[in-house]
Amino acid sequence: MIGHQAGTRYIVVGIDPVRDWHLSLAWAADEAQRRRLPLRLVLAVPPQHDTHHVDDTPGQVSLRRAGAERLAQAEDWVRSRHPELGVTADLLGGSPGPVLGGVARDARMVVLGSRHLSRTAEFFSAGSLVVPITAQAECPVVVVGDAEHISQQPPYVVAGIDGSASATAALAFASDEADLRGAALRVVCVWQRPLIMLNEEEAALRAQRTLLSEATAGLSEKYPDVHVTHEVLTGHPVEELARAAEHALAVVVGRRGRGGYTGMRIGSVVHGLLHRAHCPVITVPTG
Repeated sequence: MIGHQAGTRYIVVGIDPVRDWHLSLAWAADEAQRRRLPLRLVLAVPPQHDTHHVDDTPGQVSLRRAGAERLAQAEDWVRSRHPELGVTADLLGGSPGPVLGGVARDARMVVLGSRHLSRTAEFFSAGSLVVPITAQAECPVVVVGDAEHISQQPPYVVAGIDGSASATAALAFASDEADLRGAALRVVCVWQRPLIMLNEEEAALRAQRTLLSEATAGLSEKYPDVHVTHEVLTGHPVEELARAAEHALAVVVGRRGRGGYTGMRIGSVVHGLLHRAHCPVITVPTG
């Protein structure tokens, strides 16, 4: 079905017109089912020419036809997976980044597949959506490059925190996610030893442990079915968070501010996790 109901809050998933979409679409559909939200599939057909006019060249018509077929395949696949789920599908004209960025303004969550590009390729690839959408979306963005580790027992979700407002929002999201999934919650704070340290390491670690205790206070009362653990790790934040989430359902972190379509304000930890973590990465803006 093409089109959607105006004003609906939904989970959006971008459908790649070329590469396999099953992993990200399965994640998005299952999440929509858990959260009882409608799912919106979006596929953007970029213009072949730099023009503001409708492009009716044979090549563009062929692209739109192929996109419509792929979108219909994806919609049928979702309906077979979750017959009761509300699903809409939109074939939109325009460059994928701006198109999906515009759709994201009305979304509760955006789900993208990852092509596992290098950092340089991620910035300069015309087809890459991960960095620009993660940088500028006003809602949580999920990047599904690897499958969640559903065979891990007990299942767990990792939340990385650092005392910022965005980390507080990320912890709230991770707590909800763990509760919805019947999973444990592992809250991690990473302390990176500075190059020059004058006998203050224990005080710094103590401050990190205090931050963790304060951040997680009250979680057990609010989420009585979620087993919460927290720990301070020492090392590089990207490496330690990725290691902590090696067998996780997902890793959740906050992101500060919104960048433009270059994505240059995405933050080094978030950017690093998008390429290093081997589970879905969820980034949450300040609430």
